[in-house]
Amino acid sequence: MPAMAEVLRIARRIGLLATLVFLAMSSLSHASQQPILAFAARVAGDDARTRVVIDFEQKPDFVIHYVGGPERIIIDLSASAFGFPASDLAPRGLFKDIRYGAMGSDSARMVFTVNRPVKLVMAEVQKNEERGFRLVLDAEMTTKEQFAEILKSQDWNTSAAVLPQDVAPVVEDGVFTVAVDAGHGGIDAGASGATTKTPEKTVTLDFARLLADRLNKVEGVKAFLTREDDTFLSLSQRVTIARQKHADLFISLHADTLAQKDIRGATIYTLSDRASDRMAENLAARENLSDQLAGFSIEAGPPEVADILLDLTRRETQAFSVALADNVVKSFEGQVGLINNPHRQANFQVLRAPDIPSVLLEMGFLSNPEDEKLLLDEAWRSKVAALVADAVDRYRRRSVANGG
Repeated sequence: MPAMAEVLRIARRIGLLATLVFLAMSSLSHASQQPILAFAARVAGDDARTRVVIDFEQKPDFVIHYVGGPERIIIDLSASAFGFPASDLAPRGLFKDIRYGAMGSDSARMVFTVNRPVKLVMAEVQKNEERGFRLVLDAEMTTKEQFAEILKSQDWNTSAAVLPQDVAPVVEDGVFTVAVDAGHGGIDAGASGATTKTPEKTVTLDFARLLADRLNKVEGVKAFLTREDDTFLSLSQRVTIARQKHADLFISLHADTLAQKDIRGATIYTLSDRASDRMAENLAARENLSDQLAGFSIEAGPPEVADILLDLTRRETQAFSVALADNVVKSFEGQVGLINNPHRQANFQVLRAPDIPSVLLEMGFLSNPEDEKLLLDEAWRSKVAALVADAVDRYRRRSVANGG
């Protein structure tokens, strides 16, 4: 009997120990599932690029998935508590709906429903200087075909690929790529002819097709149109398309109107925060209103990264833009009518790509009957397209010779 009592006493001790171990493990498990606090969030961007930033107390783990029907991006997170106002993640830009919340006790999920096919060009956690970490998601518009390819290739057991942001490269393999941008389109008809009432969007597209065809006949040059039909593109979309297709040069085409109907001739513009004259300032302001016709606001533009490297890139790009503008002016002299001081500067939104030399060509003014007649003449358009192509080829050859 004494032996039996000892056995029972040992058994009770083992049971108590097991209970204590169980309680300790339960406590650790519960602690590991304590959600991370997301204490702030913000969304910025437009219909071409949109950024989402979420601030966390601790570093979150995340996995990305793309879903179709409707098109969405899903971000699965480690257990998280969302402690910011819902208005901080109000949908805008590429996103028409943003939802988030806990998924059980050990995970959380964010669902971004999009207005059009998108891809993430950046998704990473960065250390905040003052407090915690931030999850940064950069979405960029893409084609239906590329979105379908992402859906097809992703593995739900791992995070879907984040596609690197396209950046216009130095000329490779002897191919110089030119984005030919026909101004206006769709709901945005632009100016109209003084006598024929022909819309500017038609004039620019007709000339863009001629110019692209002429450029594609130049050895070592490949040209494409930002819009190939009567479609509206926002100013940001035009620049994004150029960058996605690795453009080495961006040429935006316009044929505006002026109150002074006696003014005529071509003008070539490069970007500047300060306009070179009142006419340039007024034209830029009018062109920059294009997005508002379709309900887009310039003020909703994507966040810029203000740093020294970006500033240096812009300065170098601006120098190349000026060089191209000078080449176009020289090609036109004695061949095509030019206004006084034909190379001018203004703050055109469509010229703001920091890494692509860009110019805006006002081929003439539809408000002037003589210019209007020329702008609608195919022989004149072919002549001007050839002169622009020659200017681009001289610029390209000089850039290659200088190692650009």
